[in-house]
Amino acid sequence: MAQSIHITTLRKMLKAGDPVDIKLWTKSGEIQEWRNCVPLRYNFYQGTRQMKLLDSRQIRQVRDVCIFEINGLEVFLTLLCLIISIPIV
Repeated sequence: MAQSIHITTLRKMLKAGDPVDIKLWTKSGEIQEWRNCVPLRYNFYQGTRQMKLLDSRQIRQVRDVCIFEINGLEVFLTLLCLIISIPIV
């Protein structure tokens, strides 16, 4: 069984700036695998991150929520459901 991490742990790993291998979904739904890439910048308001692929020296942009695997660890999101109880009078 593969280990999994929360998206906040993914963000901490990327914030460290070490080279990582990631798998992600593109806009068209295609799955891509980026090996040996380093995070450069993070845009909090857009939720995007610039990554530099060290082998080809390309700079690409990705949304954190589109990354589903980092260094062999699955990434999951948590959905919070709030239940509001309203007293019936």
